[in-house]
Amino acid sequence: MTEPQRPRIAFHLTQGRGPTIVFLPGYASDMQGTKALALEGWARDTGRGFLRFDYAGCGQSEGAFEEQSLADWRDDAVAMIDAATTGPVVLVGSSMGGWIALLVAQALGDRIAALVGIAPAPDFTDWGFSQEEKLYLLQHGRLERPNPYGPEPTVYTRRFWQSGEANRVMAGPIAFDGPVRFLQGQQDTDVPWHRTVALAGLIRSPHVQTWLVKDGGHRLSREDDIALLIRAVEDVVP
Repeated sequence: MTEPQRPRIAFHLTQGRGPTIVFLPGYASDMQGTKALALEGWARDTGRGFLRFDYAGCGQSEGAFEEQSLADWRDDAVAMIDAATTGPVVLVGSSMGGWIALLVAQALGDRIAALVGIAPAPDFTDWGFSQEEKLYLLQHGRLERPNPYGPEPTVYTRRFWQSGEANRVMAGPIAFDGPVRFLQGQQDTDVPWHRTVALAGLIRSPHVQTWLVKDGGHRLSREDDIALLIRAVEDVVP
């Protein structure tokens, strides 16, 4: 029995020397965000390879958003890295993209040279929903929340939530040995900063740093935040 074919994925690849930097967007986000475009500009200016793409059902990619799961988006990331890049890769994950980065590192092993997380949100299906919301999702299959970044509500599905619960990574040590940099705002109302500190403690590598931005929110897209992100990427690429 053949697996159903995944939707076609929209992407932009900047050719350059390696390791290739791969940007992983957050939940219901896309590759046109401030951080992705700023990193692409830096990569072009410095001759670095850079890949950004939209998960299935997001942005310019094919597929229905509400039919996707966390594991589907992880598989999109693995497939794009395999198809568009060769050699080592540095993963830069924003929010949920930080979770997907950890799952991709599990899947691709030594190909992942380093990780950079911006307000990484692994396991947020556990800690990011109230018990009432979890029960509502299980009973009704769909939950809407007000979206602080746009007019349309943010939608979560039972399929996504169950996939997240099946792919939690913070139950014990995380087997990654390369350099890691986390950027985290201490005014972030979506990802509490102490969770990122705890995540750093779980990663096996000794080369892990967490950079706290005292007045930073969740998006970390201000000019100073972008400069810090570029510095973090420069810190982990040879």
